[in-house]
Amino acid sequence: MRSYSELFRTREFTPLFLSSCFRTAASTVSGLALGTLVYRATDSPLLTALSMFGPSLAQMVGAATMLSAADRLPPRATVAGIALLFGLGTAAMAIPGLPIWTIFALLLLLGLIQSFGGGVLWGLLTEILAKEGYLLGRSVFNMMSGIAQITGFATGGVLVALLSPRVTLLLAAGLYLAAALTALLGLTPRAPRALGRPSIARTWKTNARLFSSPERRTLYLLLWVPNGLVVGCESLYVSYAPSRAGALFAFAALGMFAGDVTTGRLLPPRVRARLGIPFLLLLATPYLFFVLRPGVGVAAVLVAVASIGFGSSLIQQERLVALIPDELSGHALGLHTAGMLTMQGVSATLAGGMAQLASPATAMTVMAAASIAVTLTLAPSWLRRRAVPREGERPGLSAPKAQQSEVNYP
Repeated sequence: MRSYSELFRTREFTPLFLSSCFRTAASTVSGLALGTLVYRATDSPLLTALSMFGPSLAQMVGAATMLSAADRLPPRATVAGIALLFGLGTAAMAIPGLPIWTIFALLLLLGLIQSFGGGVLWGLLTEILAKEGYLLGRSVFNMMSGIAQITGFATGGVLVALLSPRVTLLLAAGLYLAAALTALLGLTPRAPRALGRPSIARTWKTNARLFSSPERRTLYLLLWVPNGLVVGCESLYVSYAPSRAGALFAFAALGMFAGDVTTGRLLPPRVRARLGIPFLLLLATPYLFFVLRPGVGVAAVLVAVASIGFGSSLIQQERLVALIPDELSGHALGLHTAGMLTMQGVSATLAGGMAQLASPATAMTVMAAASIAVTLTLAPSWLRRRAVPREGERPGLSAPKAQQSEVNYP
């Protein structure tokens, strides 16, 4: 699969794409509204960062207990059901007078639900497109995410200013409901990819199996840690520029869009494989200049340039997909998503705490330096193992494809 037109001619890709569009727009609008609501109520950079990215911490719990559900639940009903629950939860947060602790409790619950939702979504994408089309398909989803975030943050900023954070949350809830309806009507019922009931034991065993390969382990760390630390920088946009945070988020999304187009469509495979580490370094380096406390205009340019580096994620995901068996695609990709979001939550907490003690600019600079240090530490291992496997070969798997079964991959 080599072109975007081929993607949209593939049955079920369009409804899955549209449902994700609605969900991304809803998440963007609701995140900005909720961050503004919490900041106005508490005047706390830490709580503001936690309200926007803290629910990702629940992904760690979900990844250790619920992730086996990603391959053992019917995809259409699960995708639609998760969107519906997010819509109801977002609407509940708009209730006037709702205590801050109740809002965080709802966010924790939604984070637990989402811990296996990413695995269901991306596992379904590998079924619709097959592994050969995953990179191009995922790049389109990432580009859509960038566009939705650009428009969502810009629109959300206007809605929060003209209406109120609570009304904006209700509008976001409506977008989640549209996502649920699109998935329910547009996707075909499919059987789960793996047999058996989800369980904590299955989740632990499969996680251990995925981590048994040094190459997969390095890929997971590259996908989780450097990116997550930079998201800690992003979590401070509201406290860095309270009245212009929407502009910073929009420019960051614009840079991410440019990086995804370049990585997913323009770069030939051999060139792309060499850019994983350089893109990660680009992702963090511009944030070092926040030590100078630039104005919003310069800051917007810096975050746009930095966000081009998010294209590194596509490079590492392409390699990861080549290293996992089909019946574990949902679990393996869900582990990537859950770990990524967990690290984002951890980083938002760390960044918010540093900003509380020092300043948002100082915290952003420190998080960027940490991201660069982690990337340089992991780079030698990645460079040793970046060669693409020969056709039919899956490095790191101990059994041939004919022997892969529910027993081998519980």
